[in-house]
Amino acid sequence: MPRLKYLFLILLLCFVAPALASLGVRAASSHPGSWRSADWSSAGLLPAATEQSEPAVYVMAARTGGLKGGLAVHSWIVTKPEGALRYTRYDKVGWGNPIRVNGYDADGRWYSNTPEILLALQGAEAARLIPKIEAAVKAYPHSGRGDYRIWPGPNSNSFVAHVLRAVPELGIVLPPEAVGRDYRPWGEFVTVTPDGRNVEFSLGGYAGLAAGTLYGVELRLGGLVFGLDVNRPGIKLPGFGRIGV
Repeated sequence: MPRLKYLFLILLLCFVAPALASLGVRAASSHPGSWRSADWSSAGLLPAATEQSEPAVYVMAARTGGLKGGLAVHSWIVTKPEGALRYTRYDKVGWGNPIRVNGYDADGRWYSNTPEILLALQGAEAARLIPKIEAAVKAYPHSGRGDYRIWPGPNSNSFVAHVLRAVPELGIVLPPEAVGRDYRPWGEFVTVTPDGRNVEFSLGGYAGLAAGTLYGVELRLGGLVFGLDVNRPGIKLPGFGRIGV
């Protein structure tokens, strides 16, 4: 019994309390009541494609709509080959054909929430990786109608996480509040990066562990993350994401 009490206390302090606090902050803030009243326009974070001749790759994320925005972000990928007159944005959504191409402005707000640029890559390296990104998008195994589950996945973050794993040269992972990034089909329990420096263990996205240079140390439960960032010292809390020390 004492061990069960300690386990319950750990779950309460590491997962339940931060998640409820983040939901409380979200509930107290103002946000659109529906997708119809939300602002989906460009946030003006990226230069106009016609003003940037060199190739570029961006990975972006913004808080989701409604109360669930207290726990999760929506992520997407943007590419622009050299000389292209417009960006190409890839999202996975929960309606219609789930993989959307240019369904929104490249740096568009998501449910009125301004996105964050997680990665900005230009020049020769972007040019080299764009074909790999496009191939990973086409190879995504959950791209048909009905291949979307908000929890534990495969959702929008599961899609972007798949591309990042398929193109490890991008060198990033989605933030801890990207619920669904750890989704794997049941049976794909262990994932190791090509350089062997990061390992993930996943029980279908319901629970898991991760450790390495990209993740630090993470304990995952129900898509939420509690952990420590090593390379950039900080703590990871459900809903709040990474908080630098």
